[in-house]
Amino acid sequence: MPEVEEKRAVARSSVAASVALTALKIVVGLLTGSLGILAEAAHSALDLVAALVTLFAVRMSSKPADREHTYGHGKIENLSALFETALLLLTCGWIIRAAVLRLLHHAVDVEVTVWSFAVMTTSIVVDWSRARALRRTALRYNSQALEADALHFQTDVWSSLVVIAGLGGVLVAARYPFVAWLRYADAVAALAVAIIVIWVSVRLGLRTIYFLVDTAPSGLEEKILGEVRTVPGIAACDHLRLRYSGPTLFVDVRIEVDGNQSLRDAHRITEEVESAVQRIAPAADVTVHAEPPGAHAGQHAARH
Repeated sequence: MPEVEEKRAVARSSVAASVALTALKIVVGLLTGSLGILAEAAHSALDLVAALVTLFAVRMSSKPADREHTYGHGKIENLSALFETALLLLTCGWIIRAAVLRLLHHAVDVEVTVWSFAVMTTSIVVDWSRARALRRTALRYNSQALEADALHFQTDVWSSLVVIAGLGGVLVAARYPFVAWLRYADAVAALAVAIIVIWVSVRLGLRTIYFLVDTAPSGLEEKILGEVRTVPGIAACDHLRLRYSGPTLFVDVRIEVDGNQSLRDAHRITEEVESAVQRIAPAADVTVHAEPPGAHAGQHAARH
């Protein structure tokens, strides 16, 4: 399928970009002693793990439904996003600890060279291009795994800009002693990176949890019900269930129709209802249950 292959291709390219950026940042960070760059290297290493998890999730979620997974394997994408969130939060702890220790106890000289700025500028260019490609594909196919990966690369762009500002502060402090306090800018930049990552991680984690517990998108139920009720031949429509499984939205709707009409006419109405739902949610998997007026109320009373 073209959709699956495109998602896999963009995920594979993200893995390759993460490998290159992580290796480059580690080398330059160790050579210069920059905690900001090393923090970015750790961040990129997590991006590599996240990219690998995303690639795995995209492959697994594309498998068709089976007897054990009747709604398909889409929630693997949601689980991968939750795993990425946990990795990000763990790394933030290391970054904050190292930055605080350097600020309070261990003054480490940071050698700012042209390579320091070169690696961070390269990182920004690569991260921006990957975030753009991932987000474009994620929006096209409603892939939460790819969207989470795009968020990782987008965060790298912000944090790389912060690190560049920190390195600039160290450089200024070395040349102008009256602003010597700027030598701590690298460690402060590392803290800023951690704060950015925590903010993005919490946002991503909450959204992932909402999907895992089948939280319906805000306002979508009202929009779908409003559209369904415009279909001619429906006596009532007051039961609707929504749930996501990865990129696929499953919609179950119950309508009341004239019980004396032919089965062919009732089926035509259900098809019109399905079309109405897909005008609001084009890629939705829709199940429509038609029954005569009062039938469900009678069944409910009989059970009690």
